[in-house]
Amino acid sequence: MASLVVAATSVGALLFTPGTAVAAPTGNATASAARVPLQDAIARLRVAEEDRSGYDRAAFRHWIDADKNGCTTRAEVLIDEAVLPPEIGAKCALAGGRWYSYYEDAYVDGGAGLDIDHMVPLAEAWDSGASAWTSKQREAYANDLDQPRALVAVTAKYNRSKADQDPSTWLPPYEGARCTYLTDWVTVKTKYDLAVDATELDTLRRLAAQCPNVPIEPGTP
Repeated sequence: MASLVVAATSVGALLFTPGTAVAAPTGNATASAARVPLQDAIARLRVAEEDRSGYDRAAFRHWIDADKNGCTTRAEVLIDEAVLPPEIGAKCALAGGRWYSYYEDAYVDGGAGLDIDHMVPLAEAWDSGASAWTSKQREAYANDLDQPRALVAVTAKYNRSKADQDPSTWLPPYEGARCTYLTDWVTVKTKYDLAVDATELDTLRRLAAQCPNVPIEPGTP
């Protein structure tokens, strides 16, 4: 069983940037590539009602081996985000290693207790515009190794607690992580031109008022 060690609270934890993350070619590439202050980025998000009609998680093929190096997306994220690198064996089997799960400010020894969280969950992405994408676009979104904020290794407990919720109903339990989480969420929504509903937008605005107005760098989808 993975062991957890509570990390010391610090400014570094507040501004911690997780992960690495093949991007879906959708949305306004010029707008999403720009470097925009967080509060401005929130103001530019499209507002629309969510619609989960027809959603199937299988519509987002994930944990592929895009570069054919033997490591799936899951393994690539674990290798990239490790604070103590794991040993990489045959067929990209990982042994040992240590990770920082920023949702609860804890270190995790061994990768077995970790999930790879889609910052904006697949169901939420579907609701917000991905239902109109092609299967290849959805596959690219689900395996985004280009945007460092798109995928993050966190403990299974909190990934599953979050499930498909947006920030209006779920935030990391560690308060020092919430500004990072907000920034990550807005970065991914901006990159992929994913809409927000009215409640989500109000929540993002309220939370952003309590966070540094840092520039986000969504990149081009």
